[in-house]
Amino acid sequence: MSEAGGKGAGEADGKGAGEAGGKSAGEADGKSAGEAGGELAEVQRAHWQQTYGAHPGMYGEEPSAPALHAAAVFRAAKARTVLELGAGHGRDALYFARAGFTVHATDFSATGLAQLRDAAAAQGVAERVTCTVHDVRTPLPLPDASVDAVFAHMLLCMALSTKEIEAAVAEIRRVLRPGGTLVYTVRHTGDAHYGAGIDHGDDIHEHGGFAVHFFPRALVDSLAAGWSLDEVHAFEEGELPRRLWRVTQTVLG
Repeated sequence: MSEAGGKGAGEADGKGAGEAGGKSAGEADGKSAGEAGGELAEVQRAHWQQTYGAHPGMYGEEPSAPALHAAAVFRAAKARTVLELGAGHGRDALYFARAGFTVHATDFSATGLAQLRDAAAAQGVAERVTCTVHDVRTPLPLPDASVDAVFAHMLLCMALSTKEIEAAVAEIRRVLRPGGTLVYTVRHTGDAHYGAGIDHGDDIHEHGGFAVHFFPRALVDSLAAGWSLDEVHAFEEGELPRRLWRVTQTVLG
């Protein structure tokens, strides 16, 4: 799931059959939103498993720019433990470990996490990295107030409904200690792919097999309710280019 949010280089620009008649893919098939969302999530899981299997270490070894920023924020906050959601094959989780953090890396792709474990051993940081296969649509397998910081690069903008995103952020808040920091990135509605491809409803559009939930600014603000919203930074990444927000927010208390 890593950097998930649909970073595939082969994303198509053409519109899909699911847009026929102006209906979303789920509506076109006569399925409820819940049924369609669940099926889409399982399709996405299989797609990422296949992608990581076919392209080991597909994002390279260098950390992402958001991870570099997050590490600086976490150091300033004196964080020691970092939970990464959607860690994939681990380029950012491994960077955090090399930087001295204790890292718990989760992803719904067992294939990606196997690559992360192998890389952690090769880089001599295996003792600082724990991996858990986890679907972000379910509760986090961690106790309350058990981590100092959470990082999620393009995880929340995967094929998740708004309700699932809200539930995921509530879980993140549950496991963060008071004063803990969340840094996440998402593609937003200013992205060139927003409104194109297969429309799954709820601002989710699919290109080249990768489904993305494009965030409106109102969703960012609502997810920060009850937090300190420290920064919303606009940036671009990759081809097209993708347009994203890097959001930093802190648990009050």
